[in-house]
Amino acid sequence: MTLTLDNRSQNKESSLTQALRQIQQLNSKIAVLEQQHLSYVRSQQNLIPAIAEICISPIQEVEALRILIYRGEAACRQYLRSVLVKQRQTS
Repeated sequence: MTLTLDNRSQNKESSLTQALRQIQQLNSKIAVLEQQHLSYVRSQQNLIPAIAEICISPIQEVEALRILIYRGEAACRQYLRSVLVKQRQTS
């Protein structure tokens, strides 16, 4: 009887230890994801002054912001480069 109770308590302790380890791993992953998200938001926010500086018309600004929101930073940078090229060609 004592042996059965000892095995049950060891199994419960083992399960709790495993659960605690998994929680710690998830917390670490969450911290990494939060940091990546902050970096992503900062990189997008850094583009907003560039959009205001490069885009001549409000329509271009709206398009640049739309691209930034829906397609991401790289696509927005590409759009801004194309706007700059068009401005240089017309100048």
